[in-house]
Amino acid sequence: MTYCLGIKTNDGLVMASDSRTNAGFDQVNVCRKMHTFEAPGERVFILLASGSLSCSQSIVTLLERDFQEGRGLAAAETFYDAARAVGEQVRRVADLDRAALERDDYRFNVHLILGGQIRGQPHDLYLIYPQGNPLRASEDSPFLQIGECKYGRPILDRGIRHDRTTLQDAARYALISIDSTMRSNVTVGPPIDLLVYADGELRVSRYRRFAAKDPDLLAIHTQWEQALRKAVQEVPEIDFDPPPSSDG
Repeated sequence: MTYCLGIKTNDGLVMASDSRTNAGFDQVNVCRKMHTFEAPGERVFILLASGSLSCSQSIVTLLERDFQEGRGLAAAETFYDAARAVGEQVRRVADLDRAALERDDYRFNVHLILGGQIRGQPHDLYLIYPQGNPLRASEDSPFLQIGECKYGRPILDRGIRHDRTTLQDAARYALISIDSTMRSNVTVGPPIDLLVYADGELRVSRYRRFAAKDPDLLAIHTQWEQALRKAVQEVPEIDFDPPPSSDG
């Protein structure tokens, strides 16, 4: 399983992903799910992938090949065009592999989040579905998730505001969201990739990978749990109705 998320605010983007590809009693595999495409000063894209690892790797390989040759993401005139370029490669891989997968009862399942910026345009964030069609983040829905979403969503719903959340706070929310998911689902796990992109940078300047025993990640985990317990204790006590009378 996977958990990846992208957050869009007035100030820029925060992108985060786990690295666990499968988890069993005797096998845990790790693979990077965050990929960057960068032409410094001109454009930068951050791609997060969930679903079939073999299919997502094929999609990333095709995107990288086109980018190096000046096509696809390298030639997109708008960010919508960039999201469509990713969708075209999703459909291309589906055409190559879907029939063989479904013949052996495997579903073609790839979800992608694309964030970044093209020079002269605002930063943006899209989700690309397995059919290749894109969905754009908005001010009312300023974050996108793929993979194991449910455990990490409540903190984002309560905290993220497009016009008020700073990039530093968005990064905190992203790490807490992933930590909450790891706490409740063993199929999501470290290392955690975190990238913060400020509007207008047009390059990757703030990236960090958190290993399982990273002291900062452990501190966030511990402090969040302690703060949550303290907050619960400070919630007003619950008043209960008196028991019903036994008369009559």
